[in-house]
Amino acid sequence: MKYIFSFALSLLLVSGSVVAEPNASDILAASDAIRNPAKPFSATVTLTEFQAGKQVDTSTLTSYSRTQQKDGQFASLIRFVLPARDAGKLMLKNGNEMWFYDPTSKASVRLSPQQRLLGQASNGDVATVNLAKDYTAALAGEEEIKDGERNTRKAYKLALTAASPEVTYASIEMWVDTENNRPIKARFFAESSRLLKTAYYRRYQPQLGAERPTETVIIDGLNPKSVTIMRFSDYVARNIPESWMQRDFLPRFQPE
Repeated sequence: MKYIFSFALSLLLVSGSVVAEPNASDILAASDAIRNPAKPFSATVTLTEFQAGKQVDTSTLTSYSRTQQKDGQFASLIRFVLPARDAGKLMLKNGNEMWFYDPTSKASVRLSPQQRLLGQASNGDVATVNLAKDYTAALAGEEEIKDGERNTRKAYKLALTAASPEVTYASIEMWVDTENNRPIKARFFAESSRLLKTAYYRRYQPQLGAERPTETVIIDGLNPKSVTIMRFSDYVARNIPESWMQRDFLPRFQPE
C-alpha cells in the first residue's frame, strides 16, 4: 500500500498536477510594482473629501519619488500646490521619518504618518511606499470580491503585519487580482485591531510603462459616508537627486 501511494504521488509530481501555493511576499511585491513605477518619477495627487456625497474640501499636491539605494524603499518629497494658502509647503518621507516644512516660518517639524492630511487620507497615504518592505505578508486564501467598479474579481487575500511600529498602519488586509497582481481592495487597521479605513484601487490607465491605478477611494472605517478620493495624474519619469530626500535640503528646494 505504501508503494502504491508513493508511486501515485510520483505520477502527480511528474505530470505537474501538484501546484505550489502562491508566495504571499511575491504577490505583494508584484502588486507594489503595479502601483509604483520603478524609476524616479513625479505625479500630481489630487485629494477630494466628500461627506454624505457632498464635496467639502480639496487639495492638490505634487509628489517626487525615488527608491533609496540603502534599502530599496521609496522616499517621497511632497509639494503643496493648492489651496493657495498652503502653496509651497513641503512634506518629506524618508524611511520611517516624516517631516513638514513651512517656508514662511522656515521650520521643519516631525510628522506622524498616521496623522490625517485631508479627510480619510493620512500623511503616509500620499507618500509612495513599497508595502513589501514595511510589512510581513501571509496568504489568507482566495476570494471573489467586488472591485472599485463593482465588477467581480477572483483575488488573493493577503494578511500584512507591520515589520516595525513606525509604519503607517499596524496591519492591513489586501486583495490582489489572481490574474494580474493588480491591487483591488485594502482594509487598514490600528494596533487595537480597529478598522480605520477601506480603500479601493481603480481606474487603471497606462502610466510609465504599466497599467496603474489612477484613483484610490478611501472610506472611513466607522462612517461609510465619509469618503476621500485620491487621484493620480501627470506621471513623469525624471531625474530626482537623492539630496532632495534629506531634511536639510528642504529650505533650498526649488520646483523645476
